[in-house]
Amino acid sequence: MHLRVARHTNNLKAIENFYVNILGFETLGGFQNHNNYNGIFIGKPELDWHFEFTQSQTKANNKFDEDDIIVLYPDTIKKYNTLLKSLLENNIPQITAKNPYWNENGKMFQDPDGYRIVISPLKAEKLN
Repeated sequence: MHLRVARHTNNLKAIENFYVNILGFETLGGFQNHNNYNGIFIGKPELDWHFEFTQSQTKANNKFDEDDIIVLYPDTIKKYNTLLKSLLENNIPQITAKNPYWNENGKMFQDPDGYRIVISPLKAEKLN
């Protein structure tokens, strides 16, 4: 089974920059003016999942709460630290998670649309 997480955005370029240049994913493909939508596919070629972000003249009406998160598990502590460094060097502020588990087992940030992302070591270890 393959998984695609699709989301509409008002700023496709900022989303692409965040997920590709800061988080280290790759642009796998995209499309222009398909039924009045532009879109990009972001992920890693060897994975069986990816993100799809679309933009159109219809404004995104993103509705989410503090517990709606994407959790990324780098598979080594070196990759974890590299990812945190990239986020902080790009002035992406760390925020406090509503669920205390994520504060103890990862670091939370927001993407350009305000969606929350947790970076957590693959083996959940207390980090504080």
